Amino acid sequence: MMAREILARLVAFPTVSSASNLDCIAFVSDYLSRFGVESRLVPSPDGSKANLYATIGPAVRGGVVLSGHTDVVPVDGQDWASDPFRLTERDGRLFGRGVCDMKGFDALVLAAVPHMVRAPLKRPVHLALSYDEEVGCLGAPAMVAEMAQRLPPPAAVIVGEPTRFAVVNGHKGSLSFFTRVRGHSVHSSRIDQGISAVMVAARLVTWLDDVMASNRATADVASPFAPPYTTLHCGMINGGTAANIVAAECTFVSDIRAVPNEDPWSYKARYEAFIREMVEPSMRAIAPWAGVDVTHRSFVPGLRPEAAGTAEALATALVEAGRTEVVSYGTEAGLFQQAGWSTIVCGPGDIAQAHQADEFLEVAQFEAGEKFMAALIGSLCG
Repeated sequence: MMAREILARLVAFPTVSSASNLDCIAFVSDYLSRFGVESRLVPSPDGSKANLYATIGPAVRGGVVLSGHTDVVPVDGQDWASDPFRLTERDGRLFGRGVCDMKGFDALVLAAVPHMVRAPLKRPVHLALSYDEEVGCLGAPAMVAEMAQRLPPPAAVIVGEPTRFAVVNGHKGSLSFFTRVRGHSVHSSRIDQGISAVMVAARLVTWLDDVMASNRATADVASPFAPPYTTLHCGMINGGTAANIVAAECTFVSDIRAVPNEDPWSYKARYEAFIREMVEPSMRAIAPWAGVDVTHRSFVPGLRPEAAGTAEALATALVEAGRTEVVSYGTEAGLFQQAGWSTIVCGPGDIAQAHQADEFLEVAQFEAGEKFMAALIGSLCG
């Protein structure tokens, strides 16, 4: 199968995070088996999804991990010019959900498998495909942990998120959590006897914004990140039942995106201390059962630039531009780096196309990816 044919097959699987990816994983497993490559599955706790990893070449140290995810974001509410789950070419671009983020890279890796099998590899290639990257990198941790136990340590990990083949050696970490405010409902004319969960939630959201404003004011102007400081954000909020009823409950979801030299958990600890010390005492003076619950949602560790990193050296030698940069979005790269493996992010396409209607991957980028794979295989034979 040619790379574009494989991409068409991958795009046809509607692997949105709310659905199973098992059909897609079964296709990949069957494809690999045709070339004598055995794959291992790491299922989700409920068995509805799975990660897959496989090794091609000798079982020795110093190989390269090629990492991608199989899930895509939904297309609901987006105006597409063509079927998002059917690969379509127009004006030098390949359209379809996930072509850029990141089934294009997955297809390039799979298309290179027969070449890897035939090549006299002196070091192995490890393939790693995960589930639920888009909702907080939920699948990859179990896969990375098992790979670290079973595989000879690789020299480099390349996470193929869209960078237009720039070598990304750093990105922010992300910590996300839910906040539930439990108030005391009364008629709004006697709010003095109640606790508005909505107004308490607004106070907490304002705390997040105030801390971010302080970070902005003290940001390191030499930081390569955009923005050059840790951000705190509330993405969704819901609460209350009527204009004249003091809200009994309000919930919202937040995320903290920290520059690599800062710990997002420390911000969460400050947030929870503010709740305990400044918010809950006055609430419980009115209603002892009132309070605030903070529940973990997801954590994606940041990627730190490495001094003399082997992954960066390898990738910059393989791509024509050879430039390095950092990004503010998160990937699974930090998970591999935490396992002790040198890691970078480098792949086809532009992150600006990710999650958009009419998501596309330029044909030229896809073809550059084929050259990238050929050069990587050559490097592992030398």
